Amino acid sequence: MSSISVLEDVYDVIEDRKENAVEGSYVCSLLKHNKGMDKILEKIGEESTEVILATKNGQKERIVEESCDLFFHMLVMLSANNITLDDISAEMEGRRH
Repeated sequence: MSSISVLEDVYDVIEDRKENAVEGSYVCSLLKHNKGMDKILEKIGEESTEVILATKNGQKERIVEESCDLFFHMLVMLSANNITLDDISAEMEGRRH
């Protein structure tokens, strides 16, 4: 499985949770939180800080772990804003030239 297909699989689960709430789902708790988008953005801020600190401290394993957390919360934010991975890919592709 490629790294991109893993992100696509996770994004697909997030999209499914957005449409089909599952009791006890962390994704659903973020999407339905009483703080709304602020909760998701707080998590992105928290995870960004953890990536920065792990990088500053040269902790490779923590960098990987915290980067996964950051990617995950970014995927939740993108889904909540109806932005697809294709949208992101198209923008990245446009920047390559």
